[in-house]
Amino acid sequence: MRRLVEARARRLGFCDVRVTRPDAVPELPGRLSDWLADGAHGTMAWMEDRADRRASPETLWPEVRSIVMLATNYAPETDPLTLIGRRDRGAIAAYAQRRDYHDVVKGRLKELGGYLSAKGNVRVKVFCDTAPVMEKPLAEAAGLGWQGKHTVLLSRAHGNWLLLGAIYTSADLEPDAPEPDRCGSCRACLDICPTGAFPAPYRLDARRCIAYLTIEHAGPIAREFRTAIGNRVFGCDDCLAVCPWNKFAHVAREARMAAQDAFAAPPLAELAALDEAAFRTAFAGTPVKRTGRDRFLRNVLIAVGNSGDPALAPSAMRNLADPAAIVRGMAVWACGALLGPAACRPLYERHGLGETDPDVAAEWRAALDPPAETNP
Repeated sequence: MRRLVEARARRLGFCDVRVTRPDAVPELPGRLSDWLADGAHGTMAWMEDRADRRASPETLWPEVRSIVMLATNYAPETDPLTLIGRRDRGAIAAYAQRRDYHDVVKGRLKELGGYLSAKGNVRVKVFCDTAPVMEKPLAEAAGLGWQGKHTVLLSRAHGNWLLLGAIYTSADLEPDAPEPDRCGSCRACLDICPTGAFPAPYRLDARRCIAYLTIEHAGPIAREFRTAIGNRVFGCDDCLAVCPWNKFAHVAREARMAAQDAFAAPPLAELAALDEAAFRTAFAGTPVKRTGRDRFLRNVLIAVGNSGDPALAPSAMRNLADPAAIVRGMAVWACGALLGPAACRPLYERHGLGETDPDVAAEWRAALDPPAETNP
């Protein structure tokens, strides 16, 4: 049965498949509890919801006897760090430059789960980042890789570029050995983080993470992080891309989850002009669409402000009257960064005098009388 499942998994596009037991990570409840108690999850309340099930596979589904962990490779064909220097363009994380992995991986998981159920006459449940499942610790226990100092699953065969899925099953399958930590003394992933999101190795403070700030965080982004965000408009690949293990990952093009080239670094001027309909069309079927147009435009306008190019100021000015407060606020910030107080005065008289949102009003005050910037 095990060999049949592995063969079918690879035919479906999974690059690796391993098995673990539901009780393979007994320290998981304590680790999760400590992380949540520190508030390091930010506003991701869903991490607290059903925390008992998240930390214990058997609490989530008492019938589980084995967990099949599967990996899909999405390795980029070029170094994502090269995008950071293209300040007139928006850098989109590698995983988001392709079809939404929830749809792709979940479909594969369902097909494989159905195959396992039929062949073994067993029950299964499939999960792909949409249920209280701690995929990374389980994947480490199964031997798919190890959680690096940046907390991301890292593989000798595939580097940092893995999307994970899980099949809980009532079948009693032989487990694989866990993968040992191979990070050694390297701390490249910790040192490259622009916002200092790692208070210690193997510990992430999501509240300082650019991926969290640009994707999960719903409100205005704190001033202290804006300059460090640079041109990253959706996610951040820095800690993944700098890892030395990536050079040992050799993946054939046909084994990768295909990217859409146009999404790698679109021009900021084009992104800043997106209305709701255009945004939905441009990012249909990708992870970017799930974040929503307003939150995405907030990120784009931060990148516009960081571009250092006054020629992009009209891209910010056109959003000063946007219906969404988080868009208006970052448009004000971008105008202030590119134009300075004197040029912002007439813009304020045209757009800011009647502003009722307190956050946007505060951005206008700062643009007209800039405070000293504080970088993390």
